[in-house]
Amino acid sequence: MPDSTALDRIGLAIVLAVVCALVSFGEEAPSTLTSVPETTGSASAEEFVGLWKAKRRFGPDTIGPLVLQRGPSGWAADFMGSSFPVHADGPELSFDLPDGQGSFKVRVWEGKPSLTGHWIPPYSAVDGFKFAVPVVLKADGSNRWRGDVQPRQVEFTIYLMVQKRADGTCRAFLRNPERNVGITYNVDRIVREGNAVKLIGKSGQAQPESVLLSGTYDPQNKLLSLALPDRGGTYDFRRDDDEQSGFYPRGKHPARYVYHAPLARDDGWPTGTVEEVGIDRAGIEKFIQMIIDMPIESVHTPEVHGILLARHGKLVLEEYFHGEHRDKLHDTRSAGKSLTATMVGAVIHAGAPLKLSSPAYEIMNGGTFPAGLDPRKRTMTLEHLLMMRAGFYCNDSDPAAPGNEETMLEQTNDPDYYHYSLKVPQSTAPGEESVYCSMMPNLALGMVGRASGEPVMDTFDRLIGQPMQWGRYAWLVDPAGNPYGGGSVQVLPRDYLKLGQLMLNGGTWQGRRILDSDFVARASSPLHGLNMIQYGYLWWSINYPYKDRTVRAFFAGGNGGQGIMVVPELDLVIATYAGNYADRVGLHIQQDYAPNYILPAVREPGDDRNAPVVQQNFHTPYGHPPVGKTK
Repeated sequence: MPDSTALDRIGLAIVLAVVCALVSFGEEAPSTLTSVPETTGSASAEEFVGLWKAKRRFGPDTIGPLVLQRGPSGWAADFMGSSFPVHADGPELSFDLPDGQGSFKVRVWEGKPSLTGHWIPPYSAVDGFKFAVPVVLKADGSNRWRGDVQPRQVEFTIYLMVQKRADGTCRAFLRNPERNVGITYNVDRIVREGNAVKLIGKSGQAQPESVLLSGTYDPQNKLLSLALPDRGGTYDFRRDDDEQSGFYPRGKHPARYVYHAPLARDDGWPTGTVEEVGIDRAGIEKFIQMIIDMPIESVHTPEVHGILLARHGKLVLEEYFHGEHRDKLHDTRSAGKSLTATMVGAVIHAGAPLKLSSPAYEIMNGGTFPAGLDPRKRTMTLEHLLMMRAGFYCNDSDPAAPGNEETMLEQTNDPDYYHYSLKVPQSTAPGEESVYCSMMPNLALGMVGRASGEPVMDTFDRLIGQPMQWGRYAWLVDPAGNPYGGGSVQVLPRDYLKLGQLMLNGGTWQGRRILDSDFVARASSPLHGLNMIQYGYLWWSINYPYKDRTVRAFFAGGNGGQGIMVVPELDLVIATYAGNYADRVGLHIQQDYAPNYILPAVREPGDDRNAPVVQQNFHTPYGHPPVGKTK
């Protein structure tokens, strides 16, 4: 991955492409590969047997109080001990720090007690992304606003487990909760030659064994250093003897799990117990205990970060693992596409000049069609984009497609992904074919911005974030500063569960209507087939066995095990968060835990409360996009 200077020069696109190649596409070989030497050293790798941990934090350093104040010569920003000139464009104020260290935008509305702006920090040195975060400014006197900039803190944790085999070699594997780089570096064993250390494995099934990572060992200080140039540099590993190590679901020697109701907070969620909503406590305890007891045997072991349940409008289960917690942002990957659908529905309900039948090119071009437009593109509508039936040549599973997500992220000629998408040629006429393509929901989000006449994230805060009491979030933006609608919004787990409850309620949250009920009904319906599963408006649909019948569920699904699942017949919402990115085991977490462990514990009126919970053995016919091909 390029260094920070190169990041500023080439922008987000190339860096994202590198990240996609390393993380999303597990078969790709790391650039550091060399052949495995047929030599042995006098020192033994047995000294490494056990668990090792390395953790690095990458900031950003742009953090702290922000004051905007208007004086005789205009607006100025006081931030990080310095004053910066503020550019005013009507009600919109913005300023940039020197050397690409961050930028800020906010719309000022007279008479409001608070405003929500957005801070965009520099590119991350570890994943190459820029994420916009909300900044709430409160009135602090005449023409003066005060807030606090708290950007997404970037950290990277790598665990190295070493075990001695019967043949004397030392087996090794890597675990990484943030991006799951252990999939990319498919390590098999560790070897030592003096104080030189090498991790050996295969970069793909058809590849020979190679040196995947190399480094040094300082025996005096018990320090193992490995170079990961694509992840910010060298990582120093020390033995992880912490009883509460995040390598394990709940530490090395966890106590027996005992259910407790979620903490009541001021985030809008009523809380209660599982017994109050007709969920068998013993069944849930058995399920959570199964996760806690899961032996961490390889990079492919399920890494569940969170399980949340809501029934009858109450949050009744909230459990986290591997060091994750309710106040930590979590990546949604492609489950974030369903937030794009929610944005569309909220804007339509709010009365913006946008309909499902609105022509995409007319909206994006300011109300008129571009001259010389392909006749097929004139018929493309917002609904086509939401259903992934717009006809673009953009299949995310086809590397040759110019609208393939990786291709779009890798190119540097057009930093505006909305503009880039509009130039992608047609493969078919709109409505003829369903193709999984992240470019389409992103363009749908662009239509939201054009129709509302305000920045997309301002629209989100106004119509969804504030009414639904969302806390912090971090929204991936393209090099032009546009929020990305194809996935990877980072959110607080309790907040993202609210999307499922909103849909279950037919478009209302705590009595306030956010979406029209007919939009919810259509968005969550199995409207057409996509990759051997049913699809609506950026929500998947599936049937599950339950007792002696099947129940329909619809869900937002994302790479790694992210899922928000709604079962209307049972008045139930389930959330899963996990870290098995680019690994098919993430699909197991996302879809099989619900029918096999959770649904059997859900009771209905008239059920025998003393009847034992019988675990299902249902396997979802995984048909939605390959986990290595999505955000």
